[in-house]
Amino acid sequence: MAFRENDAHFATKALHEGQEAEQWESNAVVPPISLSTTFKQQGPADFKKYEYGRSGNPTRNTLEACLASLDGAKHAITFSSGLAATATITTLLNSGDHIVSMDDLYGGTNRYFRKVASRMNIETSFVDATVPERVAAAIRPNTKMVWIETPTNPTLKIVDVRAVADIVKAHPGIFLVVDNTFESAYFQRPLELGADIAYYSLTKYMNGHTDVIMGAACTNDDALHERLRFLQNATGPVPSPFDCYLVNRSLKTLKVRMEEHQKNSLQVGRWLEKHPAIVSVRHPGLPSHPQHNIVLKQCYGHSGMISFYLRGKLEQSRKFLSALKLITLAESLGGYESLAELPYLMTHASIEEKERVALGVTENLIRVSVGLENADDIIADLDQALRVAVPNC
Repeated sequence: MAFRENDAHFATKALHEGQEAEQWESNAVVPPISLSTTFKQQGPADFKKYEYGRSGNPTRNTLEACLASLDGAKHAITFSSGLAATATITTLLNSGDHIVSMDDLYGGTNRYFRKVASRMNIETSFVDATVPERVAAAIRPNTKMVWIETPTNPTLKIVDVRAVADIVKAHPGIFLVVDNTFESAYFQRPLELGADIAYYSLTKYMNGHTDVIMGAACTNDDALHERLRFLQNATGPVPSPFDCYLVNRSLKTLKVRMEEHQKNSLQVGRWLEKHPAIVSVRHPGLPSHPQHNIVLKQCYGHSGMISFYLRGKLEQSRKFLSALKLITLAESLGGYESLAELPYLMTHASIEEKERVALGVTENLIRVSVGLENADDIIADLDQALRVAVPNC
């Protein structure tokens, strides 16, 4: 079996949507960086398009037009970080509203819902959305948002987006957000599957160069877009023009980067499955993944994300990560370089230990963002580090 056939015109959109040279007086082929914080008006409140940099910026608008096209969306809105996007989307809700969220998700999102949104009297129910019926059972009269992440961070569980979207659409007044950070718009497009908002930490694969922090929300819903655009201006979490320039640049190579991430991660994943120091491997593109059939149904491929359970406990995990030479021990993911981390102590440390362990975020779970290095070199580094950590295997 194979993944869905991807959009043959994806790379063309990434290269040309929103990039028209004629929009600039200089006819520049590469969109310029517009740093001005304010724009001249013809008269009081009489201006052509731009008024103040927080409300709109030519470089940011270029990026947003390109992002929207890649997700098949009418609108894209960018923010100063992924969490800024999360906060702005959550601000669509009112005090007393309720969220249904996937239980296994990025630690920062979990922390925001539990420790920030809760202070605004917004309650969140965390459920295993890999079983859509549990989402349906958690919906209350005051539920206003369902938030899922697929693949999940860090255990790479897969949620059937269309099944959850059908449940949400049966309850008018609720909108569905899908965190698509792990796949990028190249390998998965949630709006096609019924989501109301496709959410991204652009910091990861969409930028792909480990040099920008930014978030985005894409939607086809005009009303949601207008409300989010108002909040973007009213609360001010906008990205800098230079960062917008960098992400716009990065989108031009998104297709070729994601294809290489996929090729490398599949090779690494197949190798890990055979290694005696490994208990199990989580890679949605491998037939061994529990929801592999759903992946084939809703995705166009899979990125460089792999998680695996090391044979041993915290001591072995520490030894393994410390022994890596080519792969860098660091948080984050989706850049051109390979990164490895221990979610139990790093990205998911803000989650209560009992809950972490129950979700599978244990002392021996290693998350690897497979980069664009030679796959044999990545494997060689993993192999030597595994021999240090688990010498008897």
